[in-house]
Amino acid sequence: MTETRSEPASEDTGHPRRWLILGVLVLSLIVVVLDNTVLNVAIKVLADPNQGLGASQSELAWMINSYTLVFAGLLFAFGVIGDRVGRKRMLLGGLAVFGLASLLSAYADSPAQLIWFRALMGAGAAAMMPSTLSLLRAVFSSKDFPKALGIWTGAVGIGGAIGPIVGGGLLETFWWGSIFLINVPIVAFGLIAVTVLAPESKGRQERPDMVGMGLSVVGLVSLTYGVIEAGDTGSWAGVEVWGTIAFGVLVMTGFVLWERRIPHASLDMRLFKNTRFSASSAIIALTFFGMLGLFFFMTFYIQIVRGYSPLQAGLLFLPMGVAMLLFSPASNGMVQRFGPRATGVAAMLLVITAFTTVTFLDADTPLWVLAGLFFVQGMGMANLMPPAMNTLMSSVPKEQAGVGSALGNTLRQVGGSFGVAVLGTVMAQAYRAEIAVAAPGLPEAAQADIAATYGAIESGRLDPQTVPAISQAANESFLTAMHTTAYAAIGVATVGLVIIASFFPRKRDAAPAAARPEPEAEPAMSET
Repeated sequence: MTETRSEPASEDTGHPRRWLILGVLVLSLIVVVLDNTVLNVAIKVLADPNQGLGASQSELAWMINSYTLVFAGLLFAFGVIGDRVGRKRMLLGGLAVFGLASLLSAYADSPAQLIWFRALMGAGAAAMMPSTLSLLRAVFSSKDFPKALGIWTGAVGIGGAIGPIVGGGLLETFWWGSIFLINVPIVAFGLIAVTVLAPESKGRQERPDMVGMGLSVVGLVSLTYGVIEAGDTGSWAGVEVWGTIAFGVLVMTGFVLWERRIPHASLDMRLFKNTRFSASSAIIALTFFGMLGLFFFMTFYIQIVRGYSPLQAGLLFLPMGVAMLLFSPASNGMVQRFGPRATGVAAMLLVITAFTTVTFLDADTPLWVLAGLFFVQGMGMANLMPPAMNTLMSSVPKEQAGVGSALGNTLRQVGGSFGVAVLGTVMAQAYRAEIAVAAPGLPEAAQADIAATYGAIESGRLDPQTVPAISQAANESFLTAMHTTAYAAIGVATVGLVIIASFFPRKRDAAPAAARPEPEAEPAMSET
């Protein structure tokens, strides 16, 4: 395809179609984020041999994990590649792969097929997500970028919140494949809109760091696999868990050493000497560690302890997405008025308040308390993530925007995976300890978690006369375990609070984004 040069975007105003481009990029992003959560509500249907695929517990886990594993493993490498081959090309390629994989997933006729198609979807998503943010950096001026980033972040929140709602609504009306088929027309529209509206944008063009990218993929896949296994089994003892994690850490150490010694590194390790860059990286990982780790298990509380349907559970999570959508675009104004440190501290205190509220939940807590909890969580995230991502992105040269975007998203994905695994282990161990005392006659296999306990009850293998007492004991044990997990999440968030208070700049020390010089000019954008 022949490229014709167009006028480069003005640093003062940005690309003339920047707000339309933002709308298209947000739509592409929502599809990716939505698919991270939409499958969770279909698990029960997919396990049914009549309505679904008759998938086993292990197969169900890998339907979710195959997407996460490939997505996390390829994010960084695809961000680097996008800087070189063109971010628009990378986004279009990712959209095409994601759409094809969605179509194949909708008509999969076995669990194994769905697992592989979901992995292919993860590859498409990994190509798309860094490209959306790096294109955003390219078409917006430094002055408008924080506002655009706030809208982008709000889309992440609303996409995650509406996933269970969309999935639950489709499952109540159509067959399970509809949760994947709905992606196809959205992707088709995205392909057309990106082709017509978005300019091509490239970064540095020196020799690619193939060794570094290879090490990053192997290390992240191994690390993520071990963490996922720990989360699924609730134990860190098996060699499949600690062995793969240790191997992943070893490979990532090799990646760091390699990147430090070559002149054309995929990730310039000198960036981490910048305390703002390092602090924002840590905050992104820690925030999603606590949030995804804790709120993943809130779904069990809502659906099992409280007895709500998947659709009702999704509606309860909606206030968090709404809060992020409302407050994220205004976060830059808060930073300009009060400074990154004050804004970050206040936002993290809101997150800690939400986690603390979880420690007071019981089986009869009013619904408005849950809705308020999620709304406060969303407010905190809305004023925490955009400044952190903006600090990270502004610390990276503009021609490496794909690298910065990929790094931020990788930290979020891996941090969230660690949160689910680590806090999942805390919850599993606390639950087993409580249920063993509260229901001593319960079979060991039924003590793994509350889902296993209720599975044993529904199977009919237990004495019917003991079922009411076991159900009550399971609920009480779960609530105790959930409170313990919330305290652990509070501890993680407190570490984040200390980092923000120590390393985020005060208002008087923070240079306005528009006044901050770019390290190097990026090659001119072109229309295709």
